[in-house]
Amino acid sequence: MKAAVIVFPGSNCDRDLKVALERAGADVTMVWHKDTELPRGIDLVAVPGGFSFGDYLRCGAIAANSPICRSLVAHVERGGFALGICNGFQVLTETGLLPGALRRNENLKYICKPVGLRVEACETAYLAGYAAGQEITVPIAHHDGNYYVDDAKLAQLQGEGRIAFTYLDNPNGSVADIAGVVSRNRRVLGMMPHPERMAEPAHGGTDGKAMFDGLMSQMALA
Repeated sequence: MKAAVIVFPGSNCDRDLKVALERAGADVTMVWHKDTELPRGIDLVAVPGGFSFGDYLRCGAIAANSPICRSLVAHVERGGFALGICNGFQVLTETGLLPGALRRNENLKYICKPVGLRVEACETAYLAGYAAGQEITVPIAHHDGNYYVDDAKLAQLQGEGRIAFTYLDNPNGSVADIAGVVSRNRRVLGMMPHPERMAEPAHGGTDGKAMFDGLMSQMALA
């Protein structure tokens, strides 16, 4: 599998994401936000966490208008895979590739700690390494992780089985405890927690590793 990790000014999890993907077996290229085209043959585009452009507007809003995001949108429209983590999730909502918005945490404070997640019954390659209902621990690190959709869109996400992860103890006020959602074709995942920060024993756990390994195994079969 060939993957591209997009780097914006203020990205701070790009190397972590690159390492996690490489250890799962991916061939990874780092792509600067001013580039206008993705490398040829890319299967997965990964948008990392951090504080793109200092979060000076809405988080991810400036990044979503970077030249490379036009290629990201085109990649997804062709049926390509895309993964957005934390600030990357914010970018995916700002581009319209995923529904909803990420608002200020309910307690108005930055939160950085491991949290419990439940893997939902969502049919997507990203969850191939988990069992539905499995409980895992993955870190969060965000100030604007409060996921919001209106009642109609929430009902749609629930009805279509597009909620990937929920919080066991909601840390930020996200509607319906949502920690991650997928696109209608199941090839785009956005999530606030950081699986790349729980991908090897030195991190204190490997619950995030299964996501990258499972994704690689599914894409090898495609």
